[in-house]
Amino acid sequence: MHAKSPGERIFDALNAVVLTLFCLLVIVPFVHLLAASFSSKDALIHNLVTFWPVDWTLDNYRLVWYNQIFWNAFRISVLVTVAGTAINMYLTLLTAYPLAKTALKGRRLVLLAIVFTMIFSVPLIPMYLIVKSVGMVNTLWAIMIPNAIGAFNLILCITFFRGLPEELSDAAKVDGMREHSILWRIFMPLSLPIVMTLTLFYAVAHWNNYMGPLFYITDPAIKPLQLYLYAVLSQFNTQDSLLNLSESIDQFSPLGIQMATVGVATVPILLIYPFIQKHFIRGALLGSVKG
Repeated sequence: MHAKSPGERIFDALNAVVLTLFCLLVIVPFVHLLAASFSSKDALIHNLVTFWPVDWTLDNYRLVWYNQIFWNAFRISVLVTVAGTAINMYLTLLTAYPLAKTALKGRRLVLLAIVFTMIFSVPLIPMYLIVKSVGMVNTLWAIMIPNAIGAFNLILCITFFRGLPEELSDAAKVDGMREHSILWRIFMPLSLPIVMTLTLFYAVAHWNNYMGPLFYITDPAIKPLQLYLYAVLSQFNTQDSLLNLSESIDQFSPLGIQMATVGVATVPILLIYPFIQKHFIRGALLGSVKG
């Protein structure tokens, strides 16, 4: 291993500084959010909170815990994320597997159509009319079916499948296996990195989906968490959070409750990511370099 030149050392140092700054840009707001969510009303009113809670309290999280509106929205988001991600992965894998085979007739035309959808998206009004015409408005299907397959994720999966040895498929066919069985019993165990990567992509997209529910959902009973967070952050109504508490409304800070609500809404993704980080990084790298 050769010694680094002065230019390479300077580049590495600048790289470390830039990446550290980007990490701080991501971490610092979240640290401030957590500090504010654990701080008292007086500390928030007088703007005393920076990166550590002032007058430590759990009252803000207690209000979130007793808020049935929040937990209903949370439940809807969990349901949409789990069911929507399952639909996404099933359809993406079934579509990517045949398109990864160079012998498939019409393959180039289909890939061209997929790339076209990445450049030109469907206008909002035609999409809404289509969703309405099939009776999906004010149903959870409206925020799962229209984006059942992500074009970028599909291309990433196709690229990964193309990097797997075709001899495995040929050998399985000799043994009498059908294409469906080959995909799920042979290719799937080998594709765990890309499956985990796309699962994370789809799950995060569903969990953070705001525009879809905003356009298609008006029934309060099935509004997901992102619409609830919008209502809390833009037009906060503290009374909704105090329906099951006897304390006076003057004891609580709307800002503190907002921060606690956002903090709880962020927890699921933070809990899931560490368990699939290894597969996520490997899948993203393999899917980007194999051709």
